[in-house]
Amino acid sequence: MRLAALDQRLLAHRPPDASPLGWRCFQLGLGLLASSAFLAALLLLVALILGSLRRRPPLADRANGVLLGVAGLMVLGCFGATSGWLAWVGLGNWLPFFWAFWGFQPYLRGDAARRRAALALLAGTVPVILTGLGQLWWGWQGPFQIFGGLVIWHLKAGGSPHGRLAGLFDYANIAAAWLALAWPLALAALFQPRLDGRRRGAALGIAASLAVATYLTESRNAWGAMLLALPLVAGPARWVWLLPLVVGGLLVIGLASLPGVPSLLQHPARQVVPEAIWSRLSDLKYGADRPLASTRLAQWQVAVGMIAERPWLGWGAAAFSVIYPLRTGHWHGHPHNLPIDLALSHGLPVAVLLVGFVLWLLIRAARHGMAQGALFDRAWWASALILVTLHATDIPYFDSRLNVAGWVLLAGLRCVGPASEA
Repeated sequence: MRLAALDQRLLAHRPPDASPLGWRCFQLGLGLLASSAFLAALLLLVALILGSLRRRPPLADRANGVLLGVAGLMVLGCFGATSGWLAWVGLGNWLPFFWAFWGFQPYLRGDAARRRAALALLAGTVPVILTGLGQLWWGWQGPFQIFGGLVIWHLKAGGSPHGRLAGLFDYANIAAAWLALAWPLALAALFQPRLDGRRRGAALGIAASLAVATYLTESRNAWGAMLLALPLVAGPARWVWLLPLVVGGLLVIGLASLPGVPSLLQHPARQVVPEAIWSRLSDLKYGADRPLASTRLAQWQVAVGMIAERPWLGWGAAAFSVIYPLRTGHWHGHPHNLPIDLALSHGLPVAVLLVGFVLWLLIRAARHGMAQGALFDRAWWASALILVTLHATDIPYFDSRLNVAGWVLLAGLRCVGPASEA
């Protein structure tokens, strides 16, 4: 009986074009995504295959034509790539997800379907929160295994790096990116009208614990994302009182954190703002004496120089991690900016096309009312915007779970407005 009831709940709000099995697999895959990329990939692959059947050809939607052109340029660049075979392996970060962008759209048509997908992602965030708090507060340490090793959680007691919450992810900044994209969805769940006391309490518990977990990642990007999400999800009707609060909070934080602020203003501000925040924002806690080659500005400078040397087809995926140590003596896996990494790896045309494509999706969805529409649509748009913004100073994209979540969010943006295909 319980399984039958669960199955009925999974079938609720199924979009007309989505197969029943695909709809079940899609929701379950999103719910398991943070906990197990392997199990989620199996379920989402089934959903993707079923979502691709009995539809008009992908090129019936001109948006897919842009992605096809990008794919062709990426493949062409691999033949002369300096990074050799790594360039071909790097295509796995992109080409399958161009297909996913198209194949997941049948499951995201309609605000009710997007709400179900958002709640699945939010439910899947609970293990991230619990394991993160456990590793910091109760000394949990992995690996923990279930299903004969199909799911393995590698937890480090005290966090990764030490003192910063990472949970199921390898590094605190990646966990912070996941929590940041989930935060608007948690706010939407909390702001829902007509919830009974039990569900309201559960939504409040998840939102509060997610906020605490995000704070404990000590990610400046994620902290900023939390503030950005509040007015976006709350909606314009609440901006009259919410925006002054947000601006006032930012002003106090700025006074506490920025160098050169007179002590007459900075001292009282630091009495209000927790030291963990202003010391992190002012770079007093970490990295104040880091070598120049370890900073993002140095990475961007070297990367831009490399782009100028090979602007059209790039150096190939992962070339930055090979060349940067040779030129600076310091290793970094990527330049901490996705548009720069795209231009360096695959050429300026690819970077311009992909970045323009994503910005077009965000702007188009906003123009069709998503940013000011139904509660969960506002949260969906805010999550997509936050994840895009995070890639200006880091590249969580290279974590497979965030990669999948990002393309699901983009597919949802494409489903807003006049239908472009059946």
